[in-house]
Amino acid sequence: MRPLSTPSQVPENGTIPPYAAGLNAPQKQAVLTTEGPVLMLAGAGTGKTAALTARLAHLIATRRAWPSEILCVTFTNKAAREMRNRVARHIGDAVEGMPWLGTFHSIGARMLRRHAELVGLKSNFTIIDTDDQLRLLKQLIVGNDLDEKRWPPRQLAGLIDRWKNRGLNPADLDAAENEAYANGRGQEFYKLYQERLKTLNACDFGDLLLHVLNILRQHRDVLAQYQQRFKYILVDEYQDTNQVQYLWLRLLAQERKNICVVGDDDQSIYSWRGAEVANILKFEKDFPGAAVVKLEQNYRSTPQILAAASGLIDANSERIGKTLWTELPAGDKVRVVGVWDGPEEARRVGEEIERLEREGAPLDQVAILVRAQYQTREFEDRFIQIGLNYRIVGGFRFYERAEIRDALAYLRVIEQPADDLAFERIYNQPKRGLGAKTLDAMSRHARTTQLPLAAASLDLADSDELPARARNTLIGLLGLFVHWREAAEQETPANLMRMVLAESGYEDMLQKDRSPESAGRLENLSELARAMEEYDTLTDFLEHVSLVMDNDARDDGEKVTIMTMHAAKGLEFDNVFLPGWEEGVFPSQRSLDEGGLASLEEERRLAYVAITRARRRCTILHAANRRIYGQWTSSIPSRFVEELPEDMIARETSMTGGASLWRANWSEHDDPFAHVARDAPARTQTRGPGWQRAVSTGYDATPKRLAEPGRSAASFAAKPRSDIALGARVFHDKFGYGTVTGQEGNKLEINFEHAGTKRVIDSFVKLAD
Repeated sequence: MRPLSTPSQVPENGTIPPYAAGLNAPQKQAVLTTEGPVLMLAGAGTGKTAALTARLAHLIATRRAWPSEILCVTFTNKAAREMRNRVARHIGDAVEGMPWLGTFHSIGARMLRRHAELVGLKSNFTIIDTDDQLRLLKQLIVGNDLDEKRWPPRQLAGLIDRWKNRGLNPADLDAAENEAYANGRGQEFYKLYQERLKTLNACDFGDLLLHVLNILRQHRDVLAQYQQRFKYILVDEYQDTNQVQYLWLRLLAQERKNICVVGDDDQSIYSWRGAEVANILKFEKDFPGAAVVKLEQNYRSTPQILAAASGLIDANSERIGKTLWTELPAGDKVRVVGVWDGPEEARRVGEEIERLEREGAPLDQVAILVRAQYQTREFEDRFIQIGLNYRIVGGFRFYERAEIRDALAYLRVIEQPADDLAFERIYNQPKRGLGAKTLDAMSRHARTTQLPLAAASLDLADSDELPARARNTLIGLLGLFVHWREAAEQETPANLMRMVLAESGYEDMLQKDRSPESAGRLENLSELARAMEEYDTLTDFLEHVSLVMDNDARDDGEKVTIMTMHAAKGLEFDNVFLPGWEEGVFPSQRSLDEGGLASLEEERRLAYVAITRARRRCTILHAANRRIYGQWTSSIPSRFVEELPEDMIARETSMTGGASLWRANWSEHDDPFAHVARDAPARTQTRGPGWQRAVSTGYDATPKRLAEPGRSAASFAAKPRSDIALGARVFHDKFGYGTVTGQEGNKLEINFEHAGTKRVIDSFVKLAD
C-alpha cells in the first residue's frame, strides 16, 4: 500500500471545498487522493456514495479533467441518475457534459456503436431482449435437428450468458465448457448464434461488453484512443464486477492508472450472476502501489448491530478486513429467537410488528428479509389474518407468481368447471400442442353454444373439427380433470394439489427447465401445497386466496416490507426481522451443494448484508421444525447464529406451538399421496359414440362429470339446431359442401363431396344455397 500523496490531498488554495466539508477524514482522503490507483473499501452504511460523488466533483472543480474525460461506471441506471444529480448540486451544469457516466452496458453500447464495423456490425445494430434471444436459439436448435425438450433454449441462453460474462468467445471454450451443452456441441451452437446475430445486425446484452473487449484487445489504436481520453476512471460496486467487466476496466486503466474503485468485499453476494469477489481482493496486485482507503465509520446502525455483523463476517477467510464502528448511541442487542415452527414464526413476527406500531414505529420502517421467496407465503397469510398491511419488494406477491397462478387455475377448474378464465390459462400449460387455432375453435364454439369453455372443448373433441392430435390431447386433459374432481371428494386439498402438479406434467416441466429460476419455482409450488394443509376443503382454500388477492389490490397507507436479502442490498430500515436461520434454509443447502466453501462464504456475506440493513433493532428467528417439500423435519439453528458474538446477542425461546407437537414426527409414509405422482397408473383412452373417456380408475368424462355440484349435465349440453334435417345440403368452411346423413344431438354426420364422411358440430355448418 502506498502512502497518500500530499500534493493531491489539499486543493491549491489550501481550503477544504464545500463538497468535501461534511466528510470524515478517510472520506476526504478518498476524494482528494486523485493520482494513481485507489481502492475505496467502503463498509455498509459508511457513506461511500457521498465520497464517490465528491471525488467526481473534485476532479471537475479543480480542472484536473473535463467532464468528458472521466469514465464513471455504475451498475444500475438508478445509481447513475443519483450520482449525476448529486454532482450537479456541487458543480452545476458541468455535469451535463459527462457522456461517460452510466452503467457498464450503456457505456459499452456507446463504444460499440462507434466501432461496430470492427466486429462485423453496423452502427445501427439492434439490441435484442431475452424473448428474442430465446426465439433465435430455438430456431437454431430445431434447425439443427436437436431435441429442444432435452436441450431447451433457456439452458443454452444461460450458458452463453455465462461464457460472455467470463469474456469467452466461441473459440475460447475448452473441452469441459463445450461438453456443457448437447454432448459436446456447445461451441458449435455458440458460434452459430453469434453468426446469426451478425447476419441480423444485432447483439444481446452480453455482446455490449464482449465485443468492446474484443475490439480493445485486437485494435491497439482504439485502445490507445480511449486510454488517452479517460484521464480518470471511477467504478462503483466493484465487488460485483464479473470477468468481462474486470478485463474491460483493466485494459482502459493500464496507461494512466488513475482508477478509483469503490466496493466492499464483505458485500459480494451475486456470484450467481457472474460477480467475482476475487476482482476486488486482487486490486492491489493488479495495480501495485494502490492507495487503500477504508471507510469504517458507519452512520446507519447501533454499535450492537455492527459488532454482531462484524463478528459474523470475521469467520470468512477470503476478505481484506475492516472493522466498522459508529458514534451513534448504544441500542438493543441483536435478538435471536427460537420458535417451534414456521406458523409460530409468522405469528411471533406479526405480534412484534403490532407492538412496534402501537409504540409509534412507522410500518414503512419495518422489513422482513428472507433467504428464499417461498418463505414470504407464511407471513403474507398471517398478515392477512391480522389486518397488517405489507408489500412485496423485488418480486411478486406469493399468490401473484406465475407458477402459483397456474396451479390455482387448475384448482379453480376442478372446483368450478365453468371458470373459462382459469381453463384458458392452463389448457396448454405445460405445452401440449394446443395452439392458438385450437383455442380459437374452442372459444367460437363456446360462444355459439353458450357453453363453458371446458364443456365446449369436450363437445368439440367428439367431432372432426380439430386435428386428431388436438382431439386426443383434449380428451386426455379433460379426462384428468374428471379424475381430479373425483379425487377432490376424498383427498385433502394439499394431496390433490400434489397430484395435479405431478399428473399434469407441470412439475416435470420445471424439473427439466435448467434455468436458475426453476428451482425457486418448484420451492414455491411445494410451499403452496404446504399452505393448503391448513384447509379442510378446496373451497375454503380458494376463498382464502381470493381474500389475499383482494388485500393485495389495495395500496393505501404504510406497509411492512417483505423482500429477499439479495433485493435488500443498499436499503436500510429501523426494524429488521430475519426469519428462517436454520441449516439448509440459510445457509441454503442448494448453494452449499453446488459451490462448497466458496458458496458458504458468500452465504455468510449475505447474512452480513442482512444484519447491516437494520438501523435500530435486528431480530433473527429460527424454527425447531420446518415443513420442507411436504415433510416435517427437525431443524437446527444456522451455523451463522453460533458465529455471532455472544455478548452482542440476546437469546429468547418461544415455544407456544404445543398443539402441533404431533407434527414433529410426521414422515412421508404417513402421507398416502406422497408418491401419487410417481406411482400413478397410466390411463387409457377410448372414444366411441356419445363420447366417453375411460380411465383405469373407472371414471368417465361425460358432461355430467364436468358439471359443478348441484348443476345438471343437461344444463351444460348444447341444444341441436332445428333447421337442419337429414338429407340437407350444407357447407363447412373446412370441408366444403356435403349432405347430412346422420344426427345425434348437436353432432352431424355429413358426407362431404371432397373430404368424405366427417362428424362435425352443427354450429360449424350452414345450409347451402
